[in-house]
Amino acid sequence: MDNEQPIVDFSAIRDALGNDFKPVQVIDGQAKVVKPEIVSKYSNDQLVDFLKLMIWERTLHQRSNALTRQGRLGFYAPTEGQEASEMGSNAAMKDTDVLMPAYRDIPQLIQHGLPVYKAFLWSRGHVLGNEYPESLNAMPPQIIIGAQYIQAAGVALGIKKNGTEDKVAYTYTGDGGTSQGDFYEGMNFAGAFQAPAVFIVQNNGYAISVPRRKQTAAKTLAQKAVAAGIPSIQVDGMDFLAVYEVTKAAREYAAAGNGPVMIETLTYRFGPHTNAGDDPKRYRTKDEEQPWFDNDPLIRYRKYLTDQGVWSEDLENEYVEQVKADIKAAVKQADDAPKQKMTEFLKNVFEEQPQNIQQQITEYQAKESK
Repeated sequence: MDNEQPIVDFSAIRDALGNDFKPVQVIDGQAKVVKPEIVSKYSNDQLVDFLKLMIWERTLHQRSNALTRQGRLGFYAPTEGQEASEMGSNAAMKDTDVLMPAYRDIPQLIQHGLPVYKAFLWSRGHVLGNEYPESLNAMPPQIIIGAQYIQAAGVALGIKKNGTEDKVAYTYTGDGGTSQGDFYEGMNFAGAFQAPAVFIVQNNGYAISVPRRKQTAAKTLAQKAVAAGIPSIQVDGMDFLAVYEVTKAAREYAAAGNGPVMIETLTYRFGPHTNAGDDPKRYRTKDEEQPWFDNDPLIRYRKYLTDQGVWSEDLENEYVEQVKADIKAAVKQADDAPKQKMTEFLKNVFEEQPQNIQQQITEYQAKESK
């Protein structure tokens, strides 16, 4: 009896979980095309525009990082290394789609229509940073980890109930966000109601200092959607075209009334979690980091387009200077915004101020009038 085989081999089941999820790739880390049928769909001009999106985000990151160190921005979550994941997915969406960003998704929010100066004001905690143009289909960045998945599920259900055609809600979280209850609840809700949502998980290796391997026993993050009845896919998050093509297909699937999709992008956060004191040198080694640095999405696409004779260092330098000039103008516009008063902060807390807040407003109005 001791040698009797159990009716179920649970170890085999565990080891097989996640086997169906293999990263989709179009151009590999050596800038070699592995899916020529995909690349051939695009003109050289289109491929250059894709590279420019990543260069724009890298430049925005570099300037934002510098501004933060100068004390001219507030909260900032670096995006270096995640350009293909963020720009590739966002570029596949339409202006009419609704974006629910997290705090690392400012570049997508800007590309979706938020003026750059308002992004800077948001970082500074200025109320004008949350006043969006009517044409912008987006919510302000979510600070609570994973809460944007709940928002996306609700917005997607609203799209469905309103009978709106060719429209989806889309949102992002990191690998750490997949360990939050809101992540599961949002996807389960969207799956149950077959709501048109695209859930994107940027697996950048760490939830602040906690590595992905310590957050979950799941072999992939993509497989977490299976329990909600949602189709999911894993994609090389350093490959712009792969991310773009997968997201475009997911959007078309969801917009056609088939329900939500979840995408896991395999990417890497080159810098700290945020500039609020995190130091990745305390929990990451150079041996771990270097292969990811070598796999920089900009290096990959720059090499490919340079080999094709459609990109050069001179063209890149010219474009970077243009982006820097645009950012400089946005910083000035943010600097010129009216300074906030304490009474304005107090008035913004409640629509109808309780007595104690009214008293404080009266006190500060007296001080501000001097």
